Amino acid sequence: MASLLGSAVLLSVEILLTGIVGYWIVLTIAALFVARRTPDRPSDPTTRFVILVPAYNEEQSLPQTLASIRSLDYPASLVAVHVVADNCSDRTAETARASGATAHERFDKERRGKGYALDWVLRRLEERTEAYDACVVVDADSVLSANFLQIMDVRLFRGERVIQGYYAVRNPERSWSTALRAVALALRHYLRPLGRMGLRGSAGMMGNGMAIAKMVACQHSWGGALTEDVAYHAALVLAGERVTFAPDAVVYGDMPESLKTARSQNERWEAGRWEVMRRYGLPLVCEAFRRHSFVTLETAADLLLPPLSVVAGAAVACLLGAVIAGAPFLTGWALVIVTAIAVHVLCGLILARAPMTLYRALVFAPVLVLWKLALWVRLVFGRRPETWVRTTRTPER
Repeated sequence: MASLLGSAVLLSVEILLTGIVGYWIVLTIAALFVARRTPDRPSDPTTRFVILVPAYNEEQSLPQTLASIRSLDYPASLVAVHVVADNCSDRTAETARASGATAHERFDKERRGKGYALDWVLRRLEERTEAYDACVVVDADSVLSANFLQIMDVRLFRGERVIQGYYAVRNPERSWSTALRAVALALRHYLRPLGRMGLRGSAGMMGNGMAIAKMVACQHSWGGALTEDVAYHAALVLAGERVTFAPDAVVYGDMPESLKTARSQNERWEAGRWEVMRRYGLPLVCEAFRRHSFVTLETAADLLLPPLSVVAGAAVACLLGAVIAGAPFLTGWALVIVTAIAVHVLCGLILARAPMTLYRALVFAPVLVLWKLALWVRLVFGRRPETWVRTTRTPER
């Protein structure tokens, strides 16, 4: 009886995993047939951009970000840079002004976080009747590819209203932890958005390197969710918008160099996804069936599915359990699931043209999987973070 019960549990889990991994394989196949280069615009650029840089105590990293913005291959007369020094206790605002940006100082201890800061500065721009066609959101510790605004200009000219660039890791060689984060982003920020474009879905928003048409930016507020980008995307899809993906417009961000320093960031991300899942999961599913909308259904699926590390851990556990139970059919099935996950990962690295550093870091993947599973257990059975906490990305010097 116990053996039958164990086999039934394994079968149920493998059926669930097959659905999840099968969905990722469909995205993988679709990504192979999507153009990864934005065609040139037949005329000179005309889009007036405001670049919004929310910053919390970023005086050390901000100069590099603003320098990369000044180096963009785009007419300077069509670009205005606005830094939001949000509850800062350092010289972020002074640093922004010294670099030629407009600095906005905001102090609100009750409403902290990027979403609130973006809503606040957008209202200020509206009050000042700032002339612009689209806003671009860039984190204060990021570097943009030189063609970033050119690509966004072309896509806005073509009628796209919300565009997500490729948010990649700038420091993958610093440690195996940052390299594995780069692997994860090659999948979540490159392969899967490409696949969604191939299926005519919505690419999703990654929180950094996004261009939003003024009409959309003024109609939809960001709010104070822990993962404001995920919540904003869900709200946009419910409102009938579709986010497109520009793989050749790249924004590079630094990532925490150890699992210890990455803990607060990952806890916030996962807790934030739980929060958005509770708020938007059911409405997205209901609207998908009411509208017969693939975009809405696919957005709901992406929101409700667990991360790759959890799925991979469950697949390996099923494989080991099937071997121990002496169930050859379930063993073979689990092996197919594990192989499909490996194919998904390798295709993502190949499409993103990942360096060998990322392939070598896969040796440490089991450590990350165990760490992520432990984090999930803490979030499910423990206390979840409710406020944003700044993540240390580089060692203190």
